[in-house]
This record gives sequence, structure tokens and C-alpha cells, in this order.
Amino acid sequence: MKQGLHSLDYVVFFIYFIAVSSYGFWIYKKKSNKETSSTDYFLAEGSLTFWAIGASLIASNISAEHFIGMSGSGFAIGLAIASYEWMSAATLIVVAIFFVPIYLKNKIYTMPQFLRQRYNPVVATTMAIFWLLLYVFVNLTSILYLGALALEVTAGIDFTWAIAALAVFAIIITVGGMKVIGYTDVIQVVVLIAGGLVTTYLAMDLVAKHFGNPNVFSAFGTLRTQAEPHFHMILKKDNPYFKDLPGLSVIIGAMWVNNLNYWGCNQYIIQRTLGASLPVARKGILFAASLKLIIPIIVVLPGIAAYVLFQNGMFQTEMLDANGVVKPDHAYPVLLDLLPSGLKGMAFAALTAAIVASLAGKANSISTIFTLDIYKEYIKPDASEKHLIRVGRVAIWVAMGIAAIIAPQLRVLEQAYQFIQEYSSFITPGVFAIFFLGFFWKRTTGNAALVAALLTIPLSTAFKFWYSEIPFLDRMGIIFLILIAVIVLVTLADPKSKNNPKGLEIEASMFKVSTGFLICSILICGILGALYCVFW
Repeated sequence: MKQGLHSLDYVVFFIYFIAVSSYGFWIYKKKSNKETSSTDYFLAEGSLTFWAIGASLIASNISAEHFIGMSGSGFAIGLAIASYEWMSAATLIVVAIFFVPIYLKNKIYTMPQFLRQRYNPVVATTMAIFWLLLYVFVNLTSILYLGALALEVTAGIDFTWAIAALAVFAIIITVGGMKVIGYTDVIQVVVLIAGGLVTTYLAMDLVAKHFGNPNVFSAFGTLRTQAEPHFHMILKKDNPYFKDLPGLSVIIGAMWVNNLNYWGCNQYIIQRTLGASLPVARKGILFAASLKLIIPIIVVLPGIAAYVLFQNGMFQTEMLDANGVVKPDHAYPVLLDLLPSGLKGMAFAALTAAIVASLAGKANSISTIFTLDIYKEYIKPDASEKHLIRVGRVAIWVAMGIAAIIAPQLRVLEQAYQFIQEYSSFITPGVFAIFFLGFFWKRTTGNAALVAALLTIPLSTAFKFWYSEIPFLDRMGIIFLILIAVIVLVTLADPKSKNNPKGLEIEASMFKVSTGFLICSILICGILGALYCVFW
């Protein structure tokens, strides 16, 4: 059944490619004469509008792991996987109110810099190394793998060449710095949402035709009838995927730890806001939160549709691997392959946009942390601004090269999205515990933070292998509470902590929001409440 891309598809795709590349080059040339510092290169200080910040947050977050991985989880698990998206909308509001003001008031450019100012250089360097390892060996690698898989399945492009092409395309955008990434991400978001909706429409149209529904909207009711277990947001313990999404933990448990760490303490994400004013940063984050509400429509719903069609006789060959095992991650590429010429090119461009934008954002964060927190601090403290920018660009090439070499090893995975979530969670409890108490408890000491940093991976590993029956989200929550207790005990044991000179000065006025922000936040939370009530 594989049709590959036709001439019209290539035309549509190359229009997208030329548009993004040309616009990125124009932005780069426009700002190149004004660029005077490394912070301008890495953060686009004062240059991004709220809509560019919001679009960049989404473009950097939504990638192949969503189109391919989350759609695959939609095929296997159902709508429950959408909690990662819908809970993120609520999380973004919390980050905008409580986290961003602290970063901006303290002129924070990188997460290790915050740890250096709040604690000490040892804590900062330890966590910088952890982040670099995670970003290169888990995030960047998995994005390249899923992207190449999509290109291989949908367009018949050789897997190895697909990895190389995606890496080079991302590098072209990334070497221009954050301003180029931020503004090209606006195009990327428009393309990925439009193309994603096209694929969703096709999936629902296939369901409608297969079951004799009058239109695509009535097909949604058919999906709920044919796959009723796939439309529960809160999984019960007897569900085979309860370990991936353990019931109430997704709304009142450790999902909050996971999301607050990702959106509020993650260089890859929060970096988009660090060069803006507080009002602009908050508007950008709120814009991203509103976009989060529609992401499950373009990544989860097609997976559920593919599941229903598979259960009713379609895709019996395409959904299987060479050993005859069902591969959920094939769901989205299989649907994309059925699009008519032209529309397939648009959907293919959307998928590529998501992959490249996410790769560019991740690579820029790797470059920022390595250059400002490792190279400048320990290798060449007196480096000029131009030299730091050159080092940052070299770091991008090196990181992408390492990821390209490792990516093919991930072919053994069944659901790559769950791989990303689980292994990212190995450092999440420690990171969030250190940041949370660093923000809101002045007494927290550097020694306490260092102990937590050093314990987080050993504890996560021990729980993974000794208590493997515990869902990974719950394990993460337990480890977070253990590390909070450790930090508190170590801090209280130090008499000097009572007058900690590095404690942050927090004022209630920092967290005041505008009336417009409050109204929009209430509206978003109301929509989330309704969604969970309807699909409980």
C-alpha cells in the first residue's frame, strides 16, 4: 500500500523548505550586524514578540515524539495519553505566574547559572552535565530516530539518509541563534498545525467511510463506540497501560512534578522567555497554553482512528514489523501515506517542521549550556563574545553528530514516547526538588542541593529495577518526596542556613498578573475541567 511522495508532494514540501530557510536567512542577516553579545545569540534578548515566544514553545515541544510517538500511544493506550498535553496547559499557567518572574528578576540566562547564583558552582556544573547527557543521548537522539522513521515509512527515504538530512536542516536553522529559531518557529507552528489537521481529517474521513457515517464529525461517535476503553482519561489498575499512566497521578500526582520540571526548569523550554520582559513572556506562555489544548486533536485522535480501522481489517500489514508484531508507532506514518498527492506533501512538511523545530531548539539549549556554563566557566573564562558564539556553533555540530550515530539503536523500541518520558524522569525528581526549594525556601543550602543532585539518578535506577512494578510516574513522585525530605534535613542540620545569603528575596507583588491574563487562565482551566469531566 505504500505510495511514497509524488511530484506535487515534493513541490509543496520544497515550498515549505525554501520559505523556512529563506525567512531564517533573512532574519539572520537582519540581526547579524546588530548582534553584539552571546546572550543576544543564545536568547534573542528583547527581540521576540509574545506570539513568537508562544509559537517557539510549541514548535520546540511538539516533534516526532508527538506525531509518531504520541500517536502510537493513542493507538495503544487511547485518549489518556493526552494528559501530557492538557495538563501542560495548566502547568504553563503556573510557570508564567510563579517561575518566570523569579528568573527575570535575577537576570537568569541558563538553568545552571541559576543554580550557581542560588547555590554554588559544584551544584551548577553537576546539573549542567546531567542536562547535557539527557539532551544529547535521550532527547536529541529520540527525535532524530522518530523523524527518520517517519520519513522512511511515508516517503521511502533511506533511514540513514533521513537522519543526516534532518540533522543538517536543523543545524542550518540553529546556527543562526535564538532569534532565527524563534521567528522561523512561527512558520513551523502554522505548518505543523495545518498539516496535522489535514491528517486528522483524513483519519476521521476513513472511519466515516468505513462505517457509513454521513460526515467526519459523526465519525467521532463511531470511534467512541468502537473503542470505548480508548476514551478514558483516568486509567484503572486493571488497564494494561496503567503503569504508563497511573490513574489519578496524572492530575493530582507526579504528573505535576514531571510537567513543572519540564516547562519551568528546563533550559530547552524556558530559554524562550528569558530574553523578554515579564508581560511579554507571560503572554507568550499563555498563547502556548491555549495551543496545547488542540494538540491531542492532531496527534492522539489519528492514533485512535488507526486503532479502530486496524481492529476492523485495515492496515493489517502496514502496522506490523518484520517479525509480525504490531508496532503502534507506525500508526501516524501509515495514515499519512494515504493522503492524496499535494495534501501528503503538506502533512509531510508539517511532520518535518515539528521534527526540525524541536531539533533546533534542543541543539540550541545544548549549545547554550555547554558554552556559557562549561566552556566559559572552566575552559576559557576570558573568551570574547564572538569566540563564544563560534564555540556554540561547533557544539551544535558535535551534539547532532553524536545523536545521529546513536539514533539507529532505538529501532528496538515499541513506543518511543514512553521511552522518552521514563528515562527523562531519571533526573526530574532531583532537578525539580532543587529548583522548587531554591525558589521558595530561603534556607536551602548548596550542600543539600548537591546531595539531592547526586542521589537522583541512583535512586531512580534503584526504584526502576527493585520496584519495577510501581508505575514510573509514581516512582518519580516518591523519589521527589524523598529528595525534598533529604534537602530539608541536610539544610536544618546546618546552623548557617538560618541566615543563608543566597536565599532569594520573594515578594508577593512579583506574582501579580493582569486582568486579561487572569481571565484567559480561568477560561483555559475551565476547558480542561470540562474535558476531564466528559472523558473521565
